[in-house]
Amino acid sequence: MDKLSNLAKFKATCPYLGRTKTSTLRTLCTSASPRFPTVSKLTEKATKCPVMGPALQIRSKQMVAGYASLAGSAEFAKIPEHQGIKPSAADAQKCPHASKALAAARMAEEFAHAKKAKTSSKATAASTSAAAAKSAPAAATGCPFHAASTSEAKPKAASVGGFDYEKFYAEELEKKHQDASYRYFNNINRLANKFPIAHTGNVKDEVEVWCANDYLGMGNNPVVLETMHRTLDTYGHGAGGTRNIAGNTGMHLALEEELASLHRKPAALVFSSCYVANDATLATLGSKLPGCVYFSDSMNHASMIQGMRHSGAKRVIFKHNDLEDLEMKLAQYPKETPKIIAFESVYSMCGSVGPIKEICDLAEQYGALTFLDEVHAVGLYGPRGAGVAEHLDYDIHKAAGQSPDPIKGTIMDRIDIITGTLGKAYGAVGGYIAGSTDFVDMIRSYASGFIFTTSLPPANMAGARASISYQKEYNGDRQLKQLNVRDLKSRFEALDIPVIPGPSHIVPVLVGDAALARHASDTLLAKHNVYVQAINYPTVARGEERLRFTVTPGHNVEQIARLARAVDQTFTELGIKRTSDWRKLGGHAGVGLADPKEVEPIWNDAQLGLLDGTAPAVLHPGQKRVVDQRAVRVTREKFNDLLGPYVEPAAPADVLKAELPLADPTLAASIPAAVEATA
Repeated sequence: MDKLSNLAKFKATCPYLGRTKTSTLRTLCTSASPRFPTVSKLTEKATKCPVMGPALQIRSKQMVAGYASLAGSAEFAKIPEHQGIKPSAADAQKCPHASKALAAARMAEEFAHAKKAKTSSKATAASTSAAAAKSAPAAATGCPFHAASTSEAKPKAASVGGFDYEKFYAEELEKKHQDASYRYFNNINRLANKFPIAHTGNVKDEVEVWCANDYLGMGNNPVVLETMHRTLDTYGHGAGGTRNIAGNTGMHLALEEELASLHRKPAALVFSSCYVANDATLATLGSKLPGCVYFSDSMNHASMIQGMRHSGAKRVIFKHNDLEDLEMKLAQYPKETPKIIAFESVYSMCGSVGPIKEICDLAEQYGALTFLDEVHAVGLYGPRGAGVAEHLDYDIHKAAGQSPDPIKGTIMDRIDIITGTLGKAYGAVGGYIAGSTDFVDMIRSYASGFIFTTSLPPANMAGARASISYQKEYNGDRQLKQLNVRDLKSRFEALDIPVIPGPSHIVPVLVGDAALARHASDTLLAKHNVYVQAINYPTVARGEERLRFTVTPGHNVEQIARLARAVDQTFTELGIKRTSDWRKLGGHAGVGLADPKEVEPIWNDAQLGLLDGTAPAVLHPGQKRVVDQRAVRVTREKFNDLLGPYVEPAAPADVLKAELPLADPTLAASIPAAVEATA
């Protein structure tokens, strides 16, 4: 924000800054150049300016003179050893002087490259610039950013006729800027060995992640990473094409068997993402079933909406979770008309939960299929992580153990079609459907979104299967996550922070204004090292913009407390409405209602182990998460047929490590195996 304030001072004197929208400057100022990562996109553009370009070159030389003379030179080796600094590249970052030297050297080098990249284009335009200088103001001479003010003298490509595509793009983007719904993507890089910590575009700038959908932190689970490494070594990187061309693999079939077993369904089919799974399945069903009518919850995900639209079938929208409205609309069609009720278990932006049992009752009464999206629930609910449909019959499914057979009469068995993702609680990538054998085979045979898409690589499928297997065996991550969710919600409530009420793990905090939500997100990141993304239209309705927090079992009690304080300070600083303020206005989006309904969490105290003392312990700073060894052992055994029995790696040879001071410890650990393989 300080950078933008400084830029505003020069808008009157610089042609480019003067005519460029603040929103565009913000994006350029906060985004790293893809070619020169140490500088921003705005700085890269500035190297082309006849005024700023030379100034940046001078500044880079000053930086080199001040710091970079140490980087990689003999002087670097003279840094006092009594400060604990040894002359190696790995240790350079420990010294503030050496680290600045290296950073300055990199920046100076990239300034030079940026300038060099423009030399040829400047040379080509030299004669034109000289001629233009006679009639243009001196300040604008040769300035590529002043083109707009002299556009009359320069014919545009569109002047020869045809549609002005670039103008169209700019106008459409301007609409997003005007209603504050333009989306900004921050540079966030989650660190596997520091979860839930990530670094920004600067690898030394670390932040806490509070909005990722890797709900259980399975993206860095040891048995998942280990299995992916083994698979990569055995089968390589890519899948080789679509399954129609490259064929099935053992990893495909094993993953689909694991998913079918998870939901106790006869069959499952894996897609490249759950967006594709929903789109392809609903489009295929609606186009094949004669006279099909979809009944869609008003808050369904975009992937479901798109699939129904692509089908060409009639779509009837019912009010969110409103059973009376749904029944009234179902009753308008004959029972023999093919009907599909499409809904979700957990609605990700508000945290509400669909009335699954009651919808199953209506489906049976009116002859409809049920299509349940469990994307934000798989891995998180039920004793095996199969989702809310399993959780509603928690004790029955727990008693059945890992049997793949359906349990007649249970809610999960009554659901006809279940879709889920591998990319959220399971920390991988991909999506899937589960249902009857013939249904799955029909989608496999007709859905273009499946047939013509390159399949997932073997390592990704192996990682997903390992994650599912581990979570089927170990309930502790799910329990700890819910305990942390309760903690954060109670802290927010005590601070009058307006949490939209819901029984799930989602913690949506109402802001009610798009620009203010974006400002709050920026403030939390800049001042508190908290990364949480602002959610705006069309993901949520206008006027219901929010911050959506997700707590994981990897967050410790100190981090949760610190987050609550940061949000409280940000709300005060920006003047964002509290729960009490919304109450004075009559309530909004479920917040501050005069007569609020009590919301019972899906996980009760008994299921969390709070009644019998089996609840997992919350984490404190410095403590590491529990890795369940039994679940690890069971998971490893599942890959014996394809990868062979797991063998513990040999201890690294100390002599090799001593002789080769490597910056990357994982590389050092791999050397003994490499030597043995080539001996």
